[in-house]
Amino acid sequence: MTSLSADDSYLDHYGFSHDPFAARVPGFKFFPAQRKPVLGQLHHLARYSQLLLVVTGPEGSGKTLLRQALVASSNKQAVMSVVITPQGTADSSAVMQQIGQALNIQHADFDGVMAQIVQLALTGQEVYLLVDDAEQLTGAAVETLLRLAAGSAEARPHVFLFGEDSLVSRLEALVEGEERFHVIALQPYEEDETREYLAQRLEGAGAGLETLSEEQIARIHEQSGGWPGAINLVAREELIEAIKHSKTRKTVKGWPFPLPMKHLLAVLAVLCIIAVAFLLRGGEDEPEVQMNTPLALGNASRSAPESAASPVMPPESPSKIEFETPAAAEPANTDSALTTAVEPANDVSKENSATTAHQDGAAPSPAVTQKEAPAPVVQPAPEPVVPETPAPKTPEVVRPAAQPAPAASAHSAWYAEQGGNRYLVQILGTRTEKNAQTLVAQRGSDYRYFVKEHEGKPLYVVTFGNFANRAAALAAIKTLPAALQSGKPWARSFASVQKEMRK
Repeated sequence: MTSLSADDSYLDHYGFSHDPFAARVPGFKFFPAQRKPVLGQLHHLARYSQLLLVVTGPEGSGKTLLRQALVASSNKQAVMSVVITPQGTADSSAVMQQIGQALNIQHADFDGVMAQIVQLALTGQEVYLLVDDAEQLTGAAVETLLRLAAGSAEARPHVFLFGEDSLVSRLEALVEGEERFHVIALQPYEEDETREYLAQRLEGAGAGLETLSEEQIARIHEQSGGWPGAINLVAREELIEAIKHSKTRKTVKGWPFPLPMKHLLAVLAVLCIIAVAFLLRGGEDEPEVQMNTPLALGNASRSAPESAASPVMPPESPSKIEFETPAAAEPANTDSALTTAVEPANDVSKENSATTAHQDGAAPSPAVTQKEAPAPVVQPAPEPVVPETPAPKTPEVVRPAAQPAPAASAHSAWYAEQGGNRYLVQILGTRTEKNAQTLVAQRGSDYRYFVKEHEGKPLYVVTFGNFANRAAALAAIKTLPAALQSGKPWARSFASVQKEMRK
């Protein structure tokens, strides 16, 4: 996790008026549907129950927000709310002092506080004592609050403790089996509630939910566990990482110099290999050039049969041509190479015959004529060229890349037919459809893939399974092979997949 602060560049990049995922945003209140029954239950128990009420949840679970909602929704004329926020460890005297200040009494001891509560009850006012971060209370402070919650025959305050789960075990040790408190455990947000929470946070900063992709939203919910405090941290990290990736892409497109030293050395090595290859190739072509130059009679007579026999070599060329068929211009280059190998042989043979006739002063002898006899062997040379003409067209006819289209459309129909409230596991995304097809073919019928648009290009997303709920999908992730688990697969709803496919 990065510690990059919400500086001007972060805010300017997204056009935020403020950091939407700061720990405290003035005026922000998000109350999902599942928390409303909890709030109603607290009001009901405060009215009809004689028990101390405890709300538990991990750090960042929304306990403070629930406490604020409880105060805000109370009748101000009938209820006096006293909020206690321990600054570090708080003992009994510190708690009583804060209560005494709020109730405007001079002697902040147990009897003085209870006497004031009775006086307020006679005027029709109740007292709510609400303690944030109650896990920081000492045992004596917790015991004092239990006594206050029990009250007296004339009146009693309604005590609410908001703290972490460890607070419950301490209370159980103090009451020794008596029923003196009631616990309400908060639950994490569902994925839809996480989405609503993110949308409200972003809208408050002048943006919208479209700032985050579907993959980012699902990843935020997964990594945060659905707890609002963790959602803020993970969402902010996602936005900052997106800025870094954006800058990286711009840098790669610009290809600025200098390159890292190891990359420069690799480029130089490749260039050296190419240069050596050209030099070696040039050396191999040199004898053919010399064959076209005037030669001495003895050398010419020896070269003639060798040149005449050279047309026997082209049958090896088809294998080379097959290997290089993807190059569209290769057949033309091969034809010229064959012609070059044949024509010098004819020229040298004729030159040798003419030279012999000139020195002897007579017509060419039958022996010289027989030396020219192998010339007809030159005629079969074009035969290897015949299969070269259709060779480059073969890949265009087969076109293996076009074959997966039926499978993709079949899978798309399958995704569209599933219920939006069901879940699957997203394995990976790839830019190459063949990679997705290979993985699906290797892993079996429970694996499928769909196509969506990502950054203006198609992305082929491989998924696994079809589950009734998110919990089942999460459990299935643990059963995947280690190679797939290393890619950090995550659970998502069919509704989100169908939405991406429509786009």
